[in-house]
Amino acid sequence: MGPVRVVLADDHTLVLEAFRTLLSPEVDVVATASDGHELIRTVKEHKPDVVVTDISMPVLNGVDACIKLLKVLPDLKIIFLTVSDDPDIVAEVVRAGAKGYLLKSSAASELLQAIKSVAAGSTYITPLVTESMIGSLVQGGKRDLVEKLTVRQREILQLLAEGNTMKEAAKILSLTPRTIAFHKYRIMETLGIENNAQLVRFAVKSGLLES
Repeated sequence: MGPVRVVLADDHTLVLEAFRTLLSPEVDVVATASDGHELIRTVKEHKPDVVVTDISMPVLNGVDACIKLLKVLPDLKIIFLTVSDDPDIVAEVVRAGAKGYLLKSSAASELLQAIKSVAAGSTYITPLVTESMIGSLVQGGKRDLVEKLTVRQREILQLLAEGNTMKEAAKILSLTPRTIAFHKYRIMETLGIENNAQLVRFAVKSGLLES
């Protein structure tokens, strides 16, 4: 049996090249992608064993791309490699069908271990996130409302809370201002928020934005 065939997805070229270099001695990186739509096209073309992808990407985020891919390739193994140790996000990607979750701060050896584990049919969640999950249980239900938001809504909430206008957020996420406005309305409706000041306070309290 040959090496595991992998497609990498991240919107930062340097990150893609770094991981390709780290992985290529032991796995076959057949292609890379820089956004969710490109990831879908690339996976359909190359049919890899494993996809390693970030969550936050332009055009289409990693979670939505994962859901679309698993509808047509149900045996595909997907690992999310991201900066967030938020247990709510981990739970969301697992519900979406992901088989692995690692942090970008994880060692290269752990990524290799995760790829081999999910390719063999197992699930791999980094211990770094497991520790965070335990911590969140101790904190109680502070983030219950955040769980009601989609990954895209959290991205938009964070960008708006950081002071970006809807037009700026739209440009960053490759969406239209109208789409951002729609999501903002839904976010405020879900959270029971009436103005931008409350939006920022919620983002700080929920950990989406540093105070």
